[in-house]
Amino acid sequence: MAEKGIDEDTAFREILVRLTEKYPDVPPERISAIVDEVRGEMTSAKVRDFVPVLAEREAKKRVKAERPTRSEG
Repeated sequence: MAEKGIDEDTAFREILVRLTEKYPDVPPERISAIVDEVRGEMTSAKVRDFVPVLAEREAKKRVKAERPTRSEG
């Protein structure tokens, strides 16, 4: 019996939810745009199984880079 492939749409919606919850100081619209950008960059990947994992890693890196700097004190 063949295993069903991953549902990328669901995976990307879950990535968006996780990043939005983890980084509330970044506007959700910006996080969505970053996730969309990363997904678009991976459209030509031949092996699709790891696309969501790799996309989440890259999106997380970009979101973290956009977080407002906080002064400690």
